[in-house]
Amino acid sequence: MSERVLVLGSGGREHALAWKLLQSPKVDTVFVAPGNGGTHGDGLVSVEAADPIRFVKEHGIALTVVGPEAPLADGLVDRFRAAGLRCAGPIQAAARLEASKAWSKQQMREAGVPTAASGCFTDLPAALRYIESVDHLLVVKASGLAAGKGVVVCDSVHEAREAARDILEGGAFGQAGAEVVIEERLEGEEASLLAFCDGENLAVLPAAQDHKRIGEGDVGLNTGGMGAYTPAPVIADRMDEMVACALQPMMDHLRASGTPFTGVLYAGLMLTPNGPRILEYNVRFGDPETQVLLPMLNADLFDLFMGTVEGGLDRVPMAWHTGAAATVVAASEGYPKAYTKGHEIHGVEEANRLDGVTVFHAGTRRDGQVLRTSGGRVLAVTGRGDTLQAALDRAYAGIQKICFHGITYRRDIGHRALARRGGQS
Repeated sequence: MSERVLVLGSGGREHALAWKLLQSPKVDTVFVAPGNGGTHGDGLVSVEAADPIRFVKEHGIALTVVGPEAPLADGLVDRFRAAGLRCAGPIQAAARLEASKAWSKQQMREAGVPTAASGCFTDLPAALRYIESVDHLLVVKASGLAAGKGVVVCDSVHEAREAARDILEGGAFGQAGAEVVIEERLEGEEASLLAFCDGENLAVLPAAQDHKRIGEGDVGLNTGGMGAYTPAPVIADRMDEMVACALQPMMDHLRASGTPFTGVLYAGLMLTPNGPRILEYNVRFGDPETQVLLPMLNADLFDLFMGTVEGGLDRVPMAWHTGAAATVVAASEGYPKAYTKGHEIHGVEEANRLDGVTVFHAGTRRDGQVLRTSGGRVLAVTGRGDTLQAALDRAYAGIQKICFHGITYRRDIGHRALARRGGQS
């Protein structure tokens, strides 16, 4: 068998997906639309596919994998199915689990999933009354998709009022903020739990932890993620409990509700003193979690995605390498605020030649033979090792080979896990 696959997206997640799919003995070419500076050569092909269904038909694509959330929320999988084509991901009705935080909260309540106390509002006076009525700190969220930026963590009632006003009346997040979710601010460690899903069966991945803040010590502005590692020791010994708490009940609920979930189901967890709470669900792989999870996968990613599309996921072999993986994100100077593009990048090939190191491209482009920056998060340098400390050592050895103007990265990725287990996780 020699199949062609199409991956939709342009970030580090999509490069990692394409890289792993190409390792399948059943796949000879992976097209990535639009791709980036790393998705070319050796079986990877960056393409333009304004009409992906037409592209799939013209190029004999066996499977399409959707990276980002927006096409799923727009019903791309439904259109593929109507055309008789395979596309890995949830139908539009199930993708509402990420596309509408308000709807997602309702599904959590109906499924019996533990989550923060909350209220959902479309008008400011009602939102303000709710804020005044509670006696705990709050988080104010735009209900719709806001590219990971629609969350305001508030330290006071005043901040919560201003956040609600900015979102509902000030249009801070556009149409995504036409409705807000105001919920209790939880404290504890966060973790990400993902699983392949065919509507009836789960194939669970190791837990991961992401570093969202730009600054070392988890301070400063939220980003799309400055690094990640797996397995996450905070829940590594409690995986069955977490699956039973976060993934199994939601999959069962959606199937019983007539919107069976297929694709990758992602639960964002907060480990509070009162037990685990679900912060949110995503309906696709996370970024940069993908860049640590897939290097640890010792199974055929093509078969796993096909299992989510065609069913029988429980019959697809699933295995993992021992040890750990960690990724460090190299970002542009100024990110997540304003930054410049077009800076020449050096050292990627040297980093890739290091033992146990893989560089995934995110915000890069090719200018002839020259690699240049084209985004806020530029590269994700991943290391694998027998322990988390060994994986981190390799990731940092890799990133130290790379240079471009204003390169920015955190030097404390994995600090919580290292403190927990002395680096032997």
